[in-house]
Amino acid sequence: MKIIDLLNTNNVTVSLELFPPKPGVGFGDIKEVVAGCAELAPSFMSVTCGAGGGGSQNTLEVVKEVEQYKIPALAHLVAAGLKKEEVASMLDGLKAAGIKNIMALRGDLPEGVSENTGYYKYASDLITEIHKSGDFCVGGGCYPECHPEAETLQKDIEHLKIKVDAGCQFLTTQMFFDNNILYNYMYRLLKNGIDVPVVAGVMPVTNAKQINRIFKLSGAPVPPRFKAIVDRFYSHPKAMRQAGIAYATEQIFDLIANGINNIHIYTMNRPRNAKSIMDNLSEVFR
Repeated sequence: MKIIDLLNTNNVTVSLELFPPKPGVGFGDIKEVVAGCAELAPSFMSVTCGAGGGGSQNTLEVVKEVEQYKIPALAHLVAAGLKKEEVASMLDGLKAAGIKNIMALRGDLPEGVSENTGYYKYASDLITEIHKSGDFCVGGGCYPECHPEAETLQKDIEHLKIKVDAGCQFLTTQMFFDNNILYNYMYRLLKNGIDVPVVAGVMPVTNAKQINRIFKLSGAPVPPRFKAIVDRFYSHPKAMRQAGIAYATEQIFDLIANGINNIHIYTMNRPRNAKSIMDNLSEVFR
């Protein structure tokens, strides 16, 4: 099934994101993660890919594992540093496995590198190639609080419009922790002619060690309400997990109440956290 067909309904959807093992690492643990997430019956499952195409083969193996549970899989494919033949090989593997959905991303540049010198310089270049190669549903990423490398949010949205015009059929947001930022962003997208479905990415922060890294990667400012939670429960792991789950749950309730029906949970390969959130929202997803 193509993910765009799920998103173009009025139903609430919830998707889960996983990451594959690093090259050379066994698949035992990730199979357990996939099985644990599949028990939650998500609308689809998204499988990331390492920067510069690292781990592409592992991405393919994990999406095939997901599809065994009759759940649509979304395979990430990154442009940064990829050669044309590497993309062709990955697309051939996805077609052979019957995978219909691809998340096309530029990908993170290696540390100290300021420009992508690969064959596919931008995500829009990769999206064009994917559509030439087969009948895929293609998604892309977006940043409600502006991509960290963009000059301004307006410039970032203009670049996003190029990606949508190239054939990006839906967007998944980077994690955010203040829903008002997303609502303002959605308005700006429509104002700039971007009207594809947007999937809201929510990260349950349940471990104090995650916090600094998450906010550094996302570029998201820490909302005062969330900062107060972290300050209070930072040194109490069980309480921090409860608070993180509660915060994410409240975010999702508010998103759905305001018409954002498509929710994406960044699981960090922890099905237990996703289960806690989905249990809290069990009546919403009926």
